[in-house]
Amino acid sequence: MSGFSLDLGPVKEPLGFIRILEWVFTICAFATTGGYVGSTQFTLNCESKKDDVTANFGYPFRLPSQPYEIHHCNHSKNITYLQGDFSSSAEFFVCVGVLGFLYCTFTIILYLGYQQVYRESNRGPTIDLIVTGIFAFLWLVCSSAWGKGLTDVKYATNPDRLIIACLPEDHCVVKTYPSMGHLNSSVLFGFLNLILWAGNCWFIYKETPFHKPANPPPNEEGGVSTS
Repeated sequence: MSGFSLDLGPVKEPLGFIRILEWVFTICAFATTGGYVGSTQFTLNCESKKDDVTANFGYPFRLPSQPYEIHHCNHSKNITYLQGDFSSSAEFFVCVGVLGFLYCTFTIILYLGYQQVYRESNRGPTIDLIVTGIFAFLWLVCSSAWGKGLTDVKYATNPDRLIIACLPEDHCVVKTYPSMGHLNSSVLFGFLNLILWAGNCWFIYKETPFHKPANPPPNEEGGVSTS
């Protein structure tokens, strides 16, 4: 393999520019999911006091793993659990994001530092096309799965549902709803990645022998003869 030779030219081309966008949006996708921590709250309005009940949850969204206590107005208490394990779709989404980030990092280095190696044979663009197509499919699957998982997480952590565990004399009311802005944006980033990776397949395809004519017409030599 030839030595590293920095060339920023590919950044000005769609192939390199879109790859950098993929790199950025891939980071945004798994970071907004993997780093999420949230809570939902409701209040017990007892005659003598008010008691806030907080249920915490976060990635990977194995909700029953984090219990919370409800101190009822009759001085009894019970330990309650959020219901639902949505870790499979969340972890799948984050896994695709991390793998996509690593692949983007590798190909950006290849484009900018080893462009001559990438283009010296048909193998590089062909493998790049196949892997990019696989990631486009994975983004479709994982974003759809995580979108459904997020809907279930919202339902399971809705304080309007959680106050069902209160006793009639508790007079429970919702205090705060969980903030889902980051998780909503994670699904959006997932589908944006689908568009980017699928669209980039076209520009990589143009680098492969499948797009180039198998037998290019030979260049004419010499001038045009005149009678």
